[in-house]
Amino acid sequence: MTNKLDVTIYCDGACKGNPGPGGWGAILECKGATKELRGGSSSTTNNQMELTAAIQAFKALIKPCNVTIYTDSNYVIKGMKEWITGWKKKNWKTASGTSVKNVELWKELDSLCSTHTVTWIWVKGHAGHPGNERADKLANEGVPK
Repeated sequence: MTNKLDVTIYCDGACKGNPGPGGWGAILECKGATKELRGGSSSTTNNQMELTAAIQAFKALIKPCNVTIYTDSNYVIKGMKEWITGWKKKNWKTASGTSVKNVELWKELDSLCSTHTVTWIWVKGHAGHPGNERADKLANEGVPK
């Protein structure tokens, strides 16, 4: 039996132009409590904001947890579930031998996830999923004006 807390995370990124100003949003739920996070950057990409949303959510966890994380980003899902093992074996190179884009963000996310038991779940964006819709709203609120 584990004494880790069960945490649910919903995260999303947004970008006005790609690159351009962008924002990220994350919602953490645990034992009936909810914490909402948001932020942004004046010059970024959508993929960077998607990664940053997950990173900031994991940074908010203060001890190892059982995490179920929902995102509408295929980039983040495939990166964490399919590509990252190969990237690390190839010293952060892709299958074609090029450097992994956003490598510092990927390394940070991988490190943050290492102390948790993580289940990654993809949800269709803008399809009425309440957690994803709220994370999207937070991400858009985080975009610098």
